[in-house]
Amino acid sequence: MFSLQNRIALVTGAGRGIGRAIAIALAQAGAKVGITARTAAELDEVVNTIQKSGGHALAIAADLVQKDAPAKVLDQMAAKLGPVDILVNNAGIGSSSDPKPVADFNDDFWELTLLLNLTVPYKLSKAVLPAMRKHGWGRIINIASINGKMPSLHGAAYAASKHGLLGLTRTLALEVAKEGVTVNAICPGPVHTLMNDKRLEYDAKRRGITFAEVERSMTPIGGRLEPDDIAPMAVYLASTEARMVTGQAYNVCGGVLLY
Repeated sequence: MFSLQNRIALVTGAGRGIGRAIAIALAQAGAKVGITARTAAELDEVVNTIQKSGGHALAIAADLVQKDAPAKVLDQMAAKLGPVDILVNNAGIGSSSDPKPVADFNDDFWELTLLLNLTVPYKLSKAVLPAMRKHGWGRIINIASINGKMPSLHGAAYAASKHGLLGLTRTLALEVAKEGVTVNAICPGPVHTLMNDKRLEYDAKRRGITFAEVERSMTPIGGRLEPDDIAPMAVYLASTEARMVTGQAYNVCGGVLLY
């Protein structure tokens, strides 16, 4: 396993799903991990899981769409763990919360999706850069989606935000490439999460087939990914061994997107 000893990581949206799996995996690799999400009870469960395995974790309940929330989270990280070495921008909202064609799309939902999925990662990345540059080492990992490379029917805001996140990833990677800081993205396919369950329910109703039929057809391998399928890529990208990997967007998708 890649060692992250003496590294300090922040994972957003870490109360469940992909963020939870990544936080646990980073802690298992030796990092001290700060986790943030809106629901304190979910965060506490993740902290307990990490601590039971001998790891170190800090829960910070926050709603990152609030204007001052990203800065407050980083202030707590700095005060209790130290400057962030590894930032995993995972918090996000999917199309399942309000799927509609563009002609009928909810403008407020558009703005919320772009804020959480794109602007929050921008703000957090910008805020952690000074310390990373000072130390000559840093890792920023953005959890995008295969819908950052392909459309999402009735999910224009989600697809637009994830396309934008890849643009941010590549541009920032180029800007800091000579400073010991790498910036990469992971593009998951359909992952077995509560958010994705809602999307499958919508697609099943829209297509007139069962939930199980939709799920079986999601990937060429068959079925959906699990959150633990995403975590190993995050650990690798966070490691010293990945020092020559930057500006990349890796598909972990069960063969849905073959480029």
